[in-house]
Amino acid sequence: MNIIEYADRDMLAINVANQLAGDLKTHLLHHDSASFAVAGGTTPTPIFDDLCAADIDWTRVRLMATDERWVPVESDRSNARMIRERLLVNRAASATFVPFHVPARVPEDVLAEVESLIEPDLPLSVVLLGMGEDMHTASLFPGVRGLSEALAADAPVLAVMRPDSQPEPRVSLSARVLDAAIAKHLVIYGEAKREALETAKSLPPEEAPIQAVLSEMTVHWAP
Repeated sequence: MNIIEYADRDMLAINVANQLAGDLKTHLLHHDSASFAVAGGTTPTPIFDDLCAADIDWTRVRLMATDERWVPVESDRSNARMIRERLLVNRAASATFVPFHVPARVPEDVLAEVESLIEPDLPLSVVLLGMGEDMHTASLFPGVRGLSEALAADAPVLAVMRPDSQPEPRVSLSARVLDAAIAKHLVIYGEAKREALETAKSLPPEEAPIQAVLSEMTVHWAP
């Protein structure tokens, strides 16, 4: 794990966008396509505002969220909506987006269908993750039912998570899929998350799910 510290969040956003663009370009030099999984929420949006203009052959990039709340794409809580509005614009508008949510279905009924869309893209070329102060990443929350299966070495591509702290089910890429990505980046802000990351390094993944994906991770931190 390598930690890069920045003076402020604006500098972080610019540099991380440049690194992600570089990782994608490097992958495309040797492969027909690149797969790119990105965190939802508010953490990555300033990065997306820079990355969307990167001079990449976006037509060869397949983009997905690392996890998705089981809500319609019109919802303010939809990661797909945020990605479409903040990343799939400008030059990046020509990338292919792989959605997880299927309207009018429960997540367990469509896992195999969605996994079949993702499996040809594995291992992921590049992944951008966030982390909560509770040391969760994607939708792998400490103590949630099904976490052990999502952390297993033989875990399926996707896992359904139903955290008590959240109002809806979530579908998440499993830890083995996230950890196997060729280039991995984690963005965290503030002292509390920096301390949580240090704590996670000495805990088992069941207590600190982020610990399951830290091998060869580049961590980007700003106050």
